[in-house]
Amino acid sequence: MNFLGRALRYWHTLRHLKPVQFHGRARFRFLKPRLRLLSAAPLRRAPGGPWQVPAQREASMEAPGVFRFLNKMCELPPAGGWNAPGLEKLWLYNLHYFDDLNALGAAGRRAWHEALLTRWITENPPTVGNGWEPYPISLRVVNWIKWSLAGNPLPEKALASLALQVRWLALRLEWHLLGNHLFANAKALLFAGLFFEGKEAEGWLRTAFAIIARELPEQVLADGGNFERSPMYHAIFLEDLLDLVNIAGAFPGLVASTVVDAWREAAGRMQVWLDSMIHPDGEIALFNDAAFGIAPSPALLRAYASRLGVIVTPCDSGLLHLKDSGYIRLQSGPAIALLDVAPIGPDYLPGHAHADTLSFELSLWKHRVIVNGGTSRYGVGPERLRERRTRSHSTLEIGDVDSSEVWGGFRVARRAHPFGLQISVEGDTLQVACSHDGYRRLAGRPVHRRSWVLRADGLTIEDKIEGSAPSAVARFILHPEVSVVVVDGQSWAFALPQGQSFRMRVEQGRGQLETASYASRFGDVQQTRCLAVVLTDGRALTRLDWG
Repeated sequence: MNFLGRALRYWHTLRHLKPVQFHGRARFRFLKPRLRLLSAAPLRRAPGGPWQVPAQREASMEAPGVFRFLNKMCELPPAGGWNAPGLEKLWLYNLHYFDDLNALGAAGRRAWHEALLTRWITENPPTVGNGWEPYPISLRVVNWIKWSLAGNPLPEKALASLALQVRWLALRLEWHLLGNHLFANAKALLFAGLFFEGKEAEGWLRTAFAIIARELPEQVLADGGNFERSPMYHAIFLEDLLDLVNIAGAFPGLVASTVVDAWREAAGRMQVWLDSMIHPDGEIALFNDAAFGIAPSPALLRAYASRLGVIVTPCDSGLLHLKDSGYIRLQSGPAIALLDVAPIGPDYLPGHAHADTLSFELSLWKHRVIVNGGTSRYGVGPERLRERRTRSHSTLEIGDVDSSEVWGGFRVARRAHPFGLQISVEGDTLQVACSHDGYRRLAGRPVHRRSWVLRADGLTIEDKIEGSAPSAVARFILHPEVSVVVVDGQSWAFALPQGQSFRMRVEQGRGQLETASYASRFGDVQQTRCLAVVLTDGRALTRLDWG
């Protein structure tokens, strides 16, 4: 890319940012606050209410000093290793989170955890290394306090370290990032402000309340969806909100009842949204950055919400339009289809967006059939970029160009905007049509129009290009457990592990099977197949039948 192209890409990326992100980044990078190291920790506040068991992740500590994160197991050396240059930064972040303190079976690893806390304090001097960055601090502070509220007393040295971490966090709030990072910062301040008492703790609480009051109405949309449009980050945010309700109950009277009621109501809406965006296997759809095993499962979050008395009112309609976030759930016969007619996310915060506009996922007989490619890693590199590209999703690509200009790991320049949504129900037939303008930047200003027609015995997908385009291909990525049985011209028969079968037939266009990849978990990429349909005369018609 030449200089002008790079300059335009930066312009289309940066022009959406909020002013606070510019001056917040400047302050974060150039202003280095001083941490008061000699101040004593505030006094502990005695809880006056019950602490409910939170949602518990899978264990990540397999032995003293041995950890498995992102499907990668490593043993730390006898001393240090918290900032090992040979390990991925996200892996090291997970190491500093201390999630295992509150994971399944944590009580049986209490001695390991006590030793790990002591080791972390000894080997991570204040403000130095990954562990003192604001996001790991935020998660670790919450995990240490949860562990203490579960009946594991923090020694004085740990309480002193905890106070130092919160003081540093209060000086390094992530206003330049906003979104889930800033909310996690506020959550940690609230936990610490309730856990400790005194003037300093009251200051942490004031800051936390102000941020949460500002961010919650923006980050939780009216339909209950998180504004970043990632089912995984939605689940993480829901856990955060449930944790706020939980700790408010453990320290009654310190959070206004109207505030707690607002948190409960938002959590109920978020749980309904999450339940609407899962497949029959109980796991999330893979739109934008999404993978299993990072957030607690939807079932664990639902049980946690129940323990906290959060009211969840399910919607059991065959057609559910989550209009504020931009997703649609269709259900008929053995089929459940989840459709992405959403914007990629908030304009100023598209870091977890993929170029997946008008993609969809389909389950038949409780088994995933059509999928998106998923997310196996973060960072900057060719694999991260490939997984964010349009061709890694079950949607249409024009001329080897992405519908939204994803680049740089977490950046997006020009973006696709859906428009013209039409939804209709005619008897047992559910129909959805939508278009997007992501390719109008190309010569000929093409527009992608897609429609889905779901019946009890089949699904028809029609793709059209309005305007001229050099080439266009619609891809339907198959789940790795779907096997090819018969190929007959432009018709393919597929089988599921339980013996059911379905057919895909290309009635307009030229179809062929290609290799593809599927990553339902970080660090785990599986090879699979994809039906690629090249449009002819600007149109493709693909029919799935299972009746």
